[in-house]
Amino acid sequence: MSETVEDLVLRLATERGAGKTISPAEAAKAAAEQRGEADWQGRLGGVKAAATRLALRGRLAIYRKGKPVDPESFKGVYRIGLPPAAGEPEQQQTEPPAADAD
Repeated sequence: MSETVEDLVLRLATERGAGKTISPAEAAKAAAEQRGEADWQGRLGGVKAAATRLALRGRLAIYRKGKPVDPESFKGVYRIGLPPAAGEPEQQQTEPPAADAD
Protein backbone atom coordinates (compact mmCIF):
# COMPACT_ATOMS: atom_id res chain seq x y z
CA MET A 1 0.00 0.00 0.00
CA SER A 2 1.38 3.39 -0.95
CA GLU A 3 1.57 6.43 1.31
CA THR A 4 -0.96 9.23 1.22
CA VAL A 5 0.36 12.48 -0.22
CA GLU A 6 0.31 13.98 3.29
CA ASP A 7 2.36 11.10 4.69
CA LEU A 8 4.78 11.34 1.78
CA VAL A 9 5.30 15.09 2.14
CA LEU A 10 5.77 14.78 5.90
CA ARG A 11 8.23 11.90 5.48
CA LEU A 12 10.31 13.76 2.89
CA ALA A 13 10.47 16.91 5.04
CA THR A 14 11.38 14.86 8.12
CA GLU A 15 14.09 12.98 6.23
CA ARG A 16 15.54 16.29 4.99
CA GLY A 17 15.71 17.41 8.62
CA ALA A 18 15.29 20.51 10.70
CA GLY A 19 16.49 23.74 9.15
CA LYS A 20 16.16 22.41 5.58
CA THR A 21 13.34 22.31 3.04
CA ILE A 22 12.04 20.30 0.12
CA SER A 23 10.54 21.59 -3.09
CA PRO A 24 6.96 20.81 -4.05
CA ALA A 25 8.29 19.33 -7.31
CA GLU A 26 10.42 16.87 -5.35
CA ALA A 27 7.34 15.67 -3.46
CA ALA A 28 5.22 15.56 -6.63
CA LYS A 29 7.84 13.47 -8.43
CA ALA A 30 7.99 11.04 -5.49
CA ALA A 31 4.17 10.79 -5.40
CA ALA A 32 3.97 10.11 -9.15
CA GLU A 33 6.79 7.58 -9.00
CA GLN A 34 5.09 5.77 -6.13
CA ARG A 35 2.01 5.29 -8.32
CA GLY A 36 3.92 4.46 -11.50
CA GLU A 37 2.90 7.69 -13.19
CA ALA A 38 5.02 9.83 -15.49
CA ASP A 39 3.03 13.07 -15.06
CA TRP A 40 4.42 14.47 -11.82
CA GLN A 41 3.25 18.01 -12.67
CA GLY A 42 -0.33 16.78 -12.24
CA ARG A 43 0.53 16.00 -8.61
CA LEU A 44 1.63 19.54 -7.70
CA GLY A 45 -1.86 20.67 -6.65
CA GLY A 46 -2.22 17.68 -4.35
CA VAL A 47 1.19 18.37 -2.80
CA LYS A 48 0.26 22.01 -2.15
CA ALA A 49 -3.06 20.97 -0.58
CA ALA A 50 -1.36 18.33 1.59
CA ALA A 51 1.37 20.75 2.71
CA THR A 52 -1.26 23.37 3.54
CA ARG A 53 -3.28 20.91 5.64
CA LEU A 54 -0.14 19.77 7.48
CA ALA A 55 0.95 23.38 8.07
CA LEU A 56 -2.47 24.29 9.48
CA ARG A 57 -2.07 21.43 11.96
CA GLY A 58 1.44 22.63 12.89
CA ARG A 59 3.21 19.54 11.52
CA LEU A 60 4.99 21.38 8.67
CA ALA A 61 5.67 24.94 7.60
CA ILE A 62 5.38 26.62 4.23
CA TYR A 63 8.36 28.87 3.43
CA ARG A 64 8.87 31.72 1.00
CA LYS A 65 12.31 33.28 0.78
CA GLY A 66 13.33 31.25 3.83
CA LYS A 67 10.58 32.58 6.10
CA PRO A 68 7.40 30.83 7.25
CA VAL A 69 4.22 32.15 5.65
CA ASP A 70 0.51 31.85 6.35
CA PRO A 71 -0.51 28.49 4.83
CA GLU A 72 -3.96 29.83 3.96
CA SER A 73 -2.84 32.83 1.93
CA PHE A 74 0.58 32.21 0.38
CA LYS A 75 1.12 32.51 -3.36
CA GLY A 76 3.99 31.86 -5.70
CA VAL A 77 7.13 29.82 -5.28
CA TYR A 78 7.33 28.02 -1.94
CA ARG A 79 9.20 25.30 -0.11
CA ILE A 80 8.13 22.83 2.55
CA GLY A 81 9.92 22.08 5.81
CA LEU A 82 9.57 21.22 9.42
CA PRO A 83 8.20 24.06 11.54
CA PRO A 84 10.85 26.33 13.07
CA ALA A 85 11.65 25.87 16.72
CA ALA A 86 11.73 28.95 18.94
CA GLY A 87 14.89 30.91 18.18
CA GLU A 88 15.81 28.69 15.22
CA PRO A 89 17.52 30.41 12.27
CA GLU A 90 15.82 30.71 8.88
CA GLN A 91 15.38 27.61 6.74
CA GLN A 92 17.99 26.63 4.18
CA GLN A 93 16.78 25.78 0.72
CA THR A 94 18.28 22.47 -0.25
CA GLU A 95 18.08 20.39 -3.35
CA PRO A 96 18.15 16.61 -3.22
CA PRO A 97 21.65 15.10 -3.36
CA ALA A 98 22.83 14.49 -6.92
CA ALA A 99 23.24 10.89 -7.97
CA ASP A 100 26.82 9.82 -8.57
CA ALA A 101 27.62 9.70 -12.26
CA ASP A 102 29.94 6.73 -12.39
